[in-house]
Amino acid sequence: MPQDRRSGARASQYGLDCGKRIIDAIGAKSMKALSNECLLHGELLSVHCAHKNTGSIGVTHKALERISAVLGAFEQGDGSYVVLRMPKSQYEELMTETRSLGPSRDKVGIVKRTDFERCGIPFAKVPPFS
Repeated sequence: MPQDRRSGARASQYGLDCGKRIIDAIGAKSMKALSNECLLHGELLSVHCAHKNTGSIGVTHKALERISAVLGAFEQGDGSYVVLRMPKSQYEELMTETRSLGPSRDKVGIVKRTDFERCGIPFAKVPPFS
């Protein structure tokens, strides 16, 4: 089912809230209040979360200009998250453009969850949030 403005806003808020929790859980330093970019061991990363039934994550082209890797945090059936690391170059090779016709059109690259599971490097397992 495609997103509308309301479901897109809910997804965006979930991504920010979940991303901040993942950043804290892995011991990284958040860079900005309204961004999931973080610094860990001198490396700028971007955390992107997906509910258990969500098939992809998206990263803006502007973020891809700055970061060195994407951390995909994928919710599991028990509420925990598996975090997979994908270097920016690989993310860019695998990404397709968003199908959105709204403000994110031509601004966001999407990578499938299955591509992260196939090509991503296991990074962390985060227990369910309380």
